[in-house]
Amino acid sequence: MKKVKYYYDSENLAYRKIVTKKRKRFGYIALFILSAGVFGILSFIALLNTPFFETPKDRLQAREIQNLKIRYAILNTKMNEVDAVLEQIEERDNNLYRTYFNTSIIPEEQRKAGFGGVNRYKDLEGYNNSELVINTSKRVDILSKQAAIQSRSLDEIVKLAKEKEKLLAAIPAIQPIKNENLKHMASGFGYRSDPFTKVRKFHAGMDFSAKRGTPIYATGDGVVDRADNNASGYGNHIVVRHGFGYETLYGHLSKYNVRKGQKVKRGDVIGFVGSTGRSEAPHLHYEVHKNGEVVNPLNYYYGNISAAEFAVISKLASQENQSLD
Repeated sequence: MKKVKYYYDSENLAYRKIVTKKRKRFGYIALFILSAGVFGILSFIALLNTPFFETPKDRLQAREIQNLKIRYAILNTKMNEVDAVLEQIEERDNNLYRTYFNTSIIPEEQRKAGFGGVNRYKDLEGYNNSELVINTSKRVDILSKQAAIQSRSLDEIVKLAKEKEKLLAAIPAIQPIKNENLKHMASGFGYRSDPFTKVRKFHAGMDFSAKRGTPIYATGDGVVDRADNNASGYGNHIVVRHGFGYETLYGHLSKYNVRKGQKVKRGDVIGFVGSTGRSEAPHLHYEVHKNGEVVNPLNYYYGNISAAEFAVISKLASQENQSLD
């Protein structure tokens, strides 16, 4: 039996029966059904987002994301290894190669500088794992830049090494006459007595006394600049330009073994001892010039004589005797 409800009528001082209109009753029923429907839909959506209701596509996507994270972690580990190797190469580059060739080092901030200006990684923003992807991309770019800088540096070192090799080959580093062919060291570099005037004057080279026809050797790589007798006093003589500011002169030759413009290597026979020009006896007058200034040839004999031989030659060359030219 349906329960009857009453309300108190204060005007008539009596209880009256509550009667619900049919329209209102239907409104309550409709509101209840709508609320229940909305609640059901929201509950269903929430359930779809729980692991209990994952679709195969969702599971596949989750696995792919996890796999990508693992790959990025492996990539970062490999980049750590590459970074360590690059650091070792950079250290050798700055502290060994560049020091040896006397060139300025590449600063650390230049090697590992980032990229300023425009945001290079804007397209990678706004995703769930953007930070991971952006940081990895930055590391790859910096490592690529480091590798490019190091590559250019090594190219420069190779160029410097080739120049160094040419320099070492060009320096007049041997005696122009072999020790076994020498009679004696006639005169050294410095003030000596002139054989003709007997006046003390500066002797700009070294005189090597030897038999006529004794071979004369190029003391460094170069190009023959002169092979004639057109310079006063030297008679038949040869001038070799070695580059890097070096030039050598060989005077009083009996004959030539080279011609002007010919390339020569250290140790090549370029002529033979004679006594042409202003000469008192068969000998070789030998000079070394550096950047246009005459220098003591004795300082360059490190290529083919021992320390003991150098000491003997040095003692003889230092005596203020009479020169042969």
